[in-house]
Amino acid sequence: MKSITTLFSVLRSILNHPFNREQKFQSVLRFLKWQINSSINKWKVIYPVTEHTVMIAEKGMTGITGSIYSGLLEFEDMMFLLHFLRSNDLFVDIGANVGIYTILASGEIGSDAISVEPIKKTFDTLTMNVKLNNIEQKVTLMNIGIGSRVGELVFTSKEDTINHVLSDNESKEEFEIEKVMVNTLDNICFNRKPILIKIDVEGFETNVIEGAYHVLNCHELKGIIIELNGSGSRYGFNEQSIHEKLLSYGFSCFTYEPYKRNLIPLSTYGPHNTLYLRDLDLINERVHNSPKIFIKNKQI
Repeated sequence: MKSITTLFSVLRSILNHPFNREQKFQSVLRFLKWQINSSINKWKVIYPVTEHTVMIAEKGMTGITGSIYSGLLEFEDMMFLLHFLRSNDLFVDIGANVGIYTILASGEIGSDAISVEPIKKTFDTLTMNVKLNNIEQKVTLMNIGIGSRVGELVFTSKEDTINHVLSDNESKEEFEIEKVMVNTLDNICFNRKPILIKIDVEGFETNVIEGAYHVLNCHELKGIIIELNGSGSRYGFNEQSIHEKLLSYGFSCFTYEPYKRNLIPLSTYGPHNTLYLRDLDLINERVHNSPKIFIKNKQI
């Protein structure tokens, strides 16, 4: 019964995905094809993401398999990145996982990137994806965690896209874990100035922001894609404080409508990714004048 419920939940999310609104039948076919192929073929496959990028995919990689079904899983945020970035920009990907944001930024747009992933096995796949796209000269890869200070933290290591820093309330016996060296966002950027940052660290966002004083004060930084979904409570963090801090740096909340290329103001952060943006004149000029991106033979 649980597996049937999960199946219907996945199908519902696929059918409701904004990329699939006009091709629901095709999206279900993509889902069924992947399920059959991944059950028969246990090997990794190379999957085309955009016109100029590919990524490794295998069963259980939820971030990539979601994009197989739906073009780009985090459609609004990924399309904002693709429409906003330029080839001379620096993008920082904190919690890169296997690297889809990094591959879009550097492989499709040609931006430089700093890509950070703490879990060794996931980092190895991220590294392979960078090599597959021939963007080693564009991407600085870092197998570390990001926090409020230099040190070491214990991470879960077998939770796919929801690996996280082990909290005081979680037992090491509950999870497979690994110790990871940790640095700050200010330190890894040093004298480099990102224009866009993505932060997806499963509740540890407060510590990442605390270690980013100089980066947040840098006027070159125009946007942050950050997930504030309540998981910070596992560490006793109040994510409202992150929201208020980012507002104090001059950012405002938005979501993005890719087909119309419109920024839609929000009163506060949402349950998934939220765009925190500043210098809207520049951002609007960029997203309205960037070339269209090809995804599954659609121009967006």
